[in-house]
Amino acid sequence: MIHPILFLQFFRELLAPLHIGQAGIDAIAYTWLIIALLAIISIMATKALKAVPGGLQNFMEVIIGGIENMIVETMGEHGRPFFPLIATLAIFILVSNLIGLIPGFFPPTANINTTAACAVVVFVMTHVVGIKEHGASYVKHFMGPIIWLAPMMFFIEVIGHLSRVVSLTLRLFGNMNGHELVLMIFFGLAPFLVPIPMMLMGVLVSFIQAFVFMLLAMIYIQGSLEHAH
Repeated sequence: MIHPILFLQFFRELLAPLHIGQAGIDAIAYTWLIIALLAIISIMATKALKAVPGGLQNFMEVIIGGIENMIVETMGEHGRPFFPLIATLAIFILVSNLIGLIPGFFPPTANINTTAACAVVVFVMTHVVGIKEHGASYVKHFMGPIIWLAPMMFFIEVIGHLSRVVSLTLRLFGNMNGHELVLMIFFGLAPFLVPIPMMLMGVLVSFIQAFVFMLLAMIYIQGSLEHAH
């Protein structure tokens, strides 16, 4: 298996000619590192499936089962088709958040480009699902309940939907980037004992932010599936 440090160094040298800045290079390199790690874990967990799971298979089944139950409880049975999207976003964001707690590693979610990409995926999928489910009548979601207020409501709804991208992007980026900066400051002042409580809090923040992003994604997609009133 390729060592993560060598993997990151390879990507940094590969992306250096693009002149996108060190922060951008790190975000892309760590994103690909996480993708590779998740792919390896998936292969290891599924290469020898057993009726009575154990070890890594059992651990992954708990995570996947928990996400699936949450989707069904939030969206109902018709939310199951969206499990691959929502589970992928949740696991990717969670691992991206947690990897920043390893000294010397950078969380991709502390870069606004990464969080914006995830937010745009949710935004596009929301409206693709809405159009697929309702066809041309999906536009009624933007018209409001009173016909003579429809022109004004349309612009308000459009602004509201666009603000979802900004909200998803800045919420995740702000929390992870802020925690990363605070952690770096504490490591610089007292590298042994003081950062430990901050790292423990970082674990909690990582889970909460992944959960919030996943929950909002489910709510937005669920809203596009409902009939306009």
